[in-house]
Amino acid sequence: MTTYIPQLTLPEAIFNSLPASILLPIALGSAVGYSTRPKEGGTSRQYDSLRQPPLRPPPWVFGPVWTTLYGMMGYAAYRAVHFGTSPLNSASTIAAARHGATLYTIQLGLNYAWMPLFFGLGRPVLATVNILSLLGVNGYLAYLWGNYVDETAGWLLTPYIAWLGFATYLTVSIGHLNGWDLSHIAAFKGDKENKKRN
Repeated sequence: MTTYIPQLTLPEAIFNSLPASILLPIALGSAVGYSTRPKEGGTSRQYDSLRQPPLRPPPWVFGPVWTTLYGMMGYAAYRAVHFGTSPLNSASTIAAARHGATLYTIQLGLNYAWMPLFFGLGRPVLATVNILSLLGVNGYLAYLWGNYVDETAGWLLTPYIAWLGFATYLTVSIGHLNGWDLSHIAAFKGDKENKKRN
């Protein structure tokens, strides 16, 4: 089992508030996506400039999918931590809920790092390491919460894990098809910023 690390865990007040639990990942995910995308041309232009694998969805799919998944993971976190840390539960259930809260916070950080690594820096190898770590952490988190805290919370993470599996396929495939060099999409953003300065 993992360890509860308060310094690496969102405040319990967030987990105890249903609106905060759901809206926080959505708001942070939107902020990262907005700040990472180029100001002109949009992420879809960068995305379309890459050699793509089969089954790739159109760029407009990602926003609604991620908003839904962030909401579901936020609700799972609320259920697991809010109900799991109730004094009516056993010490082992409370410990598992708190350990999961630390894992949940870590996975949020990994999640929000993917887009800057892939699009902002054009580093598909680092993005692949990131998303594989994210997949592993969430698989374990679903197991931990689902088996020791709240079965519904574990199942709520299942669509997220499935999407992460698909996103891993896309990350690895795009990296491979483009020679593991996406510097031109990172440079695309820099070129736009340089033109604005001149």
